[in-house]
This record gives sequence, structure tokens and C-alpha cells, in this order.
Amino acid sequence: MDTDGNVPDAKPDTLNDIGVLKRREVEARMIGPILARLAEEFDSDQVYELAGEVIVDIARTQGAALAEAAGDNGLGAMADSLSAWTAGGALEIEVLEQTDEVFAFNVTRCRYAELYRELGLAELGATLSCNRDGALMEGFNPDVEFTRTQTIMGGASHCDFRYRDVDPGI
Repeated sequence: MDTDGNVPDAKPDTLNDIGVLKRREVEARMIGPILARLAEEFDSDQVYELAGEVIVDIARTQGAALAEAAGDNGLGAMADSLSAWTAGGALEIEVLEQTDEVFAFNVTRCRYAELYRELGLAELGATLSCNRDGALMEGFNPDVEFTRTQTIMGGASHCDFRYRDVDPGI
């Protein structure tokens, strides 16, 4: 396995077929105890930092695969892909603006944050989920700027997702 989470000659990742929320639960139930045990044996800051780096690398690779599967890396395709993350009410979102150059929305309910709290892993929630968002977009389309100033996971009332195509090819 490489540092992007890829196994050479492995079939493509289809785990999102079970739903991203369920996937995150399976991941958290496995990685949470592994990280806790590693942190007992080694420098805990370094363990969690390295885990975060690997997760971000995986997200970047997943973003590129998502764009390839969609056959399009524009903001419209990104908006269409949200159905994987919102399935089953996993996220409740309010779209504020959606054009070819801008996609802005707020997450008003995040069952991912609720899940991590229920599992006793609230402190890992950002590492396991939120920190993937920017890297996913880097892999999906490096010409799109992603900003978010707050998250429900971090205690805010909502998450503010803002995407802007800085090179719309015009």
C-alpha cells in the first residue's frame, strides 16, 4: 500500500457504495482504537499528525478518481457528487449560490459530527472527515479554491463551504 492508500493492482475503491456515512463509521471504529494504541506507544502528536497527513493524501487521490469517474471536474460535477455525502440525511445543506464559477452552501446538520461524538471520537472527527474536504477538491480540480471558516464538528452552528473556480477557462 502506498501513502495515498492505494494498493498496487487493486480494484477501484467502491466503498462509497455503502454510503459515505456508514463508511466513515467503519473507518472510525477501526482507526480510532489503532491511533489510540499507537499514541500510547509513540509520540501521540506525531501519530495523529501522520494519520492526518495520510488521510489528506487519500482524499486527494479520491478527488482525482471522483473527477475521472464523473468525466468532468467542474463545479457542477462537484455539486452533483454531493449526493454521496448527503445520502440518508447524512448532511443537511442549504445551497446559497451555484454557478459555473461558484458553489457555496452551508451544512446545517452534520450526522458525521454526531456519529463521531456518539462513538466517543469527537476529537478525531475533524481528522477523519472535515480535513478531507480541501484535499478532495485539490484532487478533483486544482483550479478550484476551497474555503471554510467554521464547522459543526468544531462547535459552530453550521459549516460554510465555499468553492470558487479561479481559472474557469474563459
